[in-house]
Amino acid sequence: MTTKKWLQMGQYAAILLTTMLLGGCARHSPWWIFDPKGVGARASYDYMMIDIAVMLSIVGLTAIMIVWFMIRYRKGGGGGKYDGKWSHSMTIEFFTWGIPIAAVAFLSWAVAINGSFALNPYNPTVITHTMKPKGDPVDVDVIATDWQWLFIYPQFHHIAVANELVVPAHTPVFFKLTSTAVTTDFFVPQLVGMIDVMPGMRTKDALEVDHRGSYQGIAADYCGAGTSWMLFKTKVVSMRDFHRWVKTAEAQPETMNYHQFNEFARPYINVHYKTPIYGHVEPGLFNHVILEVMNGKKWPLPMFMTENMYAYLQKQAKEHRA
Repeated sequence: MTTKKWLQMGQYAAILLTTMLLGGCARHSPWWIFDPKGVGARASYDYMMIDIAVMLSIVGLTAIMIVWFMIRYRKGGGGGKYDGKWSHSMTIEFFTWGIPIAAVAFLSWAVAINGSFALNPYNPTVITHTMKPKGDPVDVDVIATDWQWLFIYPQFHHIAVANELVVPAHTPVFFKLTSTAVTTDFFVPQLVGMIDVMPGMRTKDALEVDHRGSYQGIAADYCGAGTSWMLFKTKVVSMRDFHRWVKTAEAQPETMNYHQFNEFARPYINVHYKTPIYGHVEPGLFNHVILEVMNGKKWPLPMFMTENMYAYLQKQAKEHRA
């Protein structure tokens, strides 16, 4: 290979490396997966690293053996001896069968079994096993629409906030999730794993966060024209600040019954990232939405939303709908 070819390959490698590093500066960088802040997210990261380490050890050993065989048994003076009567080697059998069997057994126990129980979204033992006997977990009902999120807090006079999740640190938070229209995914990469949110069904998830701060939540599945704006901030605050926020939310004049929810659930692209707070939501709204969707309730998508997306966004940007 000529010097020019080597220089070209070096340039391509430098561009690729620079792109990967700059990805960490992006607003929604993939590198946040490697910076877990929640109990469940950290456990998921640990299990993933165990899986990667075991598999890389196998791949690495295989690569080393291939290179060694190519050097030792190459034609023209490799140093390896040829034995025309050779037919079997227990050493080779041990490595080719023993190592994979040991790796699969270890991964089955360490990741598949322990990891499944630890990260089971309906009962994550990594969270429930450390709960205090008289601890007070926070319950949140999550409703996904096209294309917004509604977070209801039934324990706190049924307050709710759209497109923003507020939770206390060092406290288990248990979610019930459903959707009004299409299947999407609830995902806060640094705090909790991805879970499907499906129309007419209820799924569950849970998180516990050790670090206060603001974390990005996303709709991880493509679910229509407004998916790119279907984001929500997850604010993790101290318990004192959380109760202060609850009192502020309870004092808000905006309320939501089922009739008002029908207006909220109409397809709407939240281009301004509005986060309205509702001081009171009709009790049982979450279950009522599930039953209505099961019975065929729909919030149809207007054709002009997709026929002329740019014009629609310009028109909507002038509106003040919450």
